[in-house]
Amino acid sequence: MAALFAALGTLTVPLAARTSFLRRASFRLACRGNLPINAAAAALVALAQMTLSVDFRLGRSDLGSLEHAAAWLAAFLCLIAFWGIGVAFYRCHAAGILSHVNRRTVEITAMIFTILIAASLYSLVFRGLGGDEIIAGLLHALPGDGFWALLAVMAVMFVLGFFLDFVEIALVVVPIVAPILLLSGQIDPVWLGVLMALNLQTSFLTPPFGFALFYLRGVAPESVRTRDIYRGVLPFISLQIVAIALIWAWPGISTWLPGIVFGQ
Repeated sequence: MAALFAALGTLTVPLAARTSFLRRASFRLACRGNLPINAAAAALVALAQMTLSVDFRLGRSDLGSLEHAAAWLAAFLCLIAFWGIGVAFYRCHAAGILSHVNRRTVEITAMIFTILIAASLYSLVFRGLGGDEIIAGLLHALPGDGFWALLAVMAVMFVLGFFLDFVEIALVVVPIVAPILLLSGQIDPVWLGVLMALNLQTSFLTPPFGFALFYLRGVAPESVRTRDIYRGVLPFISLQIVAIALIWAWPGISTWLPGIVFGQ
């Protein structure tokens, strides 16, 4: 029982992220009587700190008195956290907020899984029809020991970022071109991953479908025109391109830290 409660304590860090909206919403719904919410927040913080200092792994047979006391304390803090979360759920449900949040969560989750399934089916059909061999032939036909092939892939990904979401590019384009580029043996996987990540990050800023542009349009006053927003992101897109160029020219910028961490 103590081990079970201790295991619950290890779940509090992701639980805290998922319940932050409930905490903010419940504070807005009630100007007083926020003791359950404050207590739950304190309990989650305490549980997160305990997971850093106490070994809560399951299956241990050498639990000492300190671990037993910490397990029961974690169980008590879990009860407080569940109490506060339950109160937050009730307040949001009573105010009609919870149903809207649930609906939006289902819509976003369904969209992501639809993209995943569609991307898997597309990749399967694409490879079944020999599309990967055609792409490999085109990239291998380019000169420069993979340099022009990588440049062509990066240019295509940058252009696709104007019209497609980064999720579609990451799930459809990257699985097709990345193995082909890595098979050349001239490209470091970490370096390639960082270059592609920076390129995909640029898609948040490129009009007309950049996420950052939609967010800014939603909060900007009506006096700010959409054309002005598009012009305003040009310096930031330029900075992204400069960062990609620096990583391209000096691959060690992206590989030295993983080399130190993983001893490579």
